[in-house]
Amino acid sequence: MSDRIRAYPWHHSELGPWQQWPEALRCCLVNLLESKFPQCLIWGTQQRTLYNDAFADLLGQGAPVVGEAFERLWPHAGPRLAPVVRRAFDGVACHGENHCLPAERNGRREPAWYTFCFSPLRDSLGAVVGVVGTVIETTATVEAERELKGLASRFEREVAERTADRNRLWQLSTDIMLVTRADLTITAVNPAWETVLGLPEAELLGISVLELLHPDDVATCEQAARDLAAGHPLRDMDCRLRHKRGGYRWINWAAVPGGGFFNAVGRDVTVERERAAALEQTEELLRHSQKMEAVGQLTGGLAHDFNNLLTAISGSLELMHRRIEQGRIDQLERYITAARGAADRAAILTHRLLAFARRQTLDARPVAVTALIEGLEELIRQTLGPNIHCERSLGNPSWCVLADANQLESALLNLCINGRDAMPQGGTLKLACSSHMQSSAGRGADDLAPGEYVVISVSDNGHGMAQDVLSRVFDPFFTTKPLGQGTGLGLSMVYGFARQSGGAVRIESTPGQGTRVSIFLPRHTEAIVPVVAESPAEAAEPASGGQCVLLIDDEATIRELVTETLEGLGYGVIGAEDGASGLAALGRAPRVDLLITDIGLPGGLNGRQVAEAIRAIKPSLPVLFITGYAEQGELAPAFLRPGMEILTKPFALNTFARRVAQMLRQPAAG
Repeated sequence: MSDRIRAYPWHHSELGPWQQWPEALRCCLVNLLESKFPQCLIWGTQQRTLYNDAFADLLGQGAPVVGEAFERLWPHAGPRLAPVVRRAFDGVACHGENHCLPAERNGRREPAWYTFCFSPLRDSLGAVVGVVGTVIETTATVEAERELKGLASRFEREVAERTADRNRLWQLSTDIMLVTRADLTITAVNPAWETVLGLPEAELLGISVLELLHPDDVATCEQAARDLAAGHPLRDMDCRLRHKRGGYRWINWAAVPGGGFFNAVGRDVTVERERAAALEQTEELLRHSQKMEAVGQLTGGLAHDFNNLLTAISGSLELMHRRIEQGRIDQLERYITAARGAADRAAILTHRLLAFARRQTLDARPVAVTALIEGLEELIRQTLGPNIHCERSLGNPSWCVLADANQLESALLNLCINGRDAMPQGGTLKLACSSHMQSSAGRGADDLAPGEYVVISVSDNGHGMAQDVLSRVFDPFFTTKPLGQGTGLGLSMVYGFARQSGGAVRIESTPGQGTRVSIFLPRHTEAIVPVVAESPAEAAEPASGGQCVLLIDDEATIRELVTETLEGLGYGVIGAEDGASGLAALGRAPRVDLLITDIGLPGGLNGRQVAEAIRAIKPSLPVLFITGYAEQGELAPAFLRPGMEILTKPFALNTFARRVAQMLRQPAAG
């Protein structure tokens, strides 16, 4: 702008060349040109206007004209500001803030806002010779303020609307609402309190919530208050509040802290809880009824099977007695065989029941599944008969499980027999092994824990089963076979064996298409140690060094039989009927080489506790537990320490004698 002023032909104007301008004009012009604020200088009666670069931006005229009259220089706003300029020439400074003036923007006229000040410029004699104007555009500020005011107004309206909604909710809600201080003093309640609890607002303000609580719920509420004070919201807390007419109502609460207060909403759930309690009672009655039905079915099946077995045993013994009285001993062997056969079948029946109840004694060892099935294949084919084709898909030969091999063989044979019976006209039975990875725990009580499993499945294409039958297949004594052709314990035994081994059994069946039963057993990754089986025909060796055995069993008949067997082999036997007597006998005996004890003993000390007490005195003494069944915890590896073994009742006396001899030959436990 300085260049423009110097280049302007002033000698044609009344001001003349700029070098000859008055000192006041020149000084003021220098200050104006150096200013960063938009400023102009209006001089003389012709109102010649000079301005700086900042002011040029306000004109919006491309190449501003220098030295023109103010109104012509700024044609849009100049006429509006003319009265202000005249007053300044009259010697009165004029000021305007956020004044609306027209402006030309983007090829069209639109309003703009300016803050300005026009001040008179005097010469040395005090006469007004010009006007200095400062004009700053405030359009952005004005529009921002207007937008802010609009937002504030809109916010106020929304707050008012939300407050009105809150007030309506506060007044109309059927849930009780309250505001308390941090010490649980009530500062506000809604009208629902009187409807739900019969307590008007006047009786509640200023008292503590704790005064309304059931005594058993005070600690819960105090803990909730501490959590709220720590900034944690409260969700789903139930407590009881006293009703004005007596009694208590269950209230489910949600609350949040804020500003030193707690805001809470509570819903009356008394009816829901009463309904839930009634439903739970009904379900408990149903479970009890189902349990009694199952017990009735179980006891009925047991009575039927054991009565048959006892009849065979007692009848054989009675005939033996008659023959002995008559002096006829030629047919005793036949009756003895019949009685022993019935006793063996009774033992099998109890083992199956214990398997279902998961109380059988398992000799769990690493088992190569493929090798076990291959060893059974010939027996399975003979069992199936010529009309049934047997297929197998055994997977990886290295797959191994930790299980009782004998029980696993029995389970597979049971499943194969069931498959055979489901295909009376012939068909195909398939044995398969696969791997299964359980990534997360199942929801059901009988589902699998996370881990890797080997799945052994037996499939047939027989008649299949309907859904109502599938739901009962694992119940003891439930069978779909004709009367006399099945005990109903086969699948129950398989189920109990799998669960006791840490696995599960799953069954799938479609009527007319067949059935698949899958046994899931935890995979075992350690090396397999070969086990040398005892020979059933091997005779027990007599005692070589006069060893002494401490025998503890509360059944006198068993003590007599075992004692007679051991003494016949040359062992010394000290008998006791309970744990306390056994410990006392140990203190009197000069020598004891083996402890044989039942696990379930009367008198307050069981066999496990007796063994622990004796091991504290004689750490290396071998221990043989004889038991009808053992709790799962007593069969844990931590219980069966080195030098301890278990033999399940009923057992053959020859088997028992061989086990005793074997344990006495082993090196002493460390």
